[in-house]
Amino acid sequence: MTVEVREIGADQFDLVWPIFHSVVAAGDTYSYAPDTTFEEARAMWTSAPARCFIALIDGKPAGCYMLKPNQPGLGSHVANAGYMVAPRARGQGLAGKLCEHSLATARAAGFLAMQFNFVVSTNEVAVKLWQKHGFKIVGTVPQAFRHATLGPVDTYVMYRFL
Repeated sequence: MTVEVREIGADQFDLVWPIFHSVVAAGDTYSYAPDTTFEEARAMWTSAPARCFIALIDGKPAGCYMLKPNQPGLGSHVANAGYMVAPRARGQGLAGKLCEHSLATARAAGFLAMQFNFVVSTNEVAVKLWQKHGFKIVGTVPQAFRHATLGPVDTYVMYRFL
């Protein structure tokens, strides 16, 4: 398995759209509306200051992530990122590779820390993976996410220094 991770612009967002759409439509990990349009998704993930990266496995789109400042102005030294892996590519360590790539990219861009604002508590695989990569749960927001099948569930704020 050969994994290539590279930055893409708005003109290449169609490569990650099937992944984005399938993850968001499930309604179990992201707060984006399940009917988020291509144009809305592309704007969120590719408009400055957001940067979008694609992961290719053997030349085929398998995952992606978005990196941006967590807040503007006086909070812009802390990065934020969101990751998505295609269903067919799960369980192969790709999310961990994307996390490592994003941490290195954030460091290189001058960020001092990374914060995940909205990690769904029932997404146990992601919570454990982020903890493995040095993130700590620094806050819990009760019933902040309307899970498609479980109803209201907690979300976590997770943080680490770079």
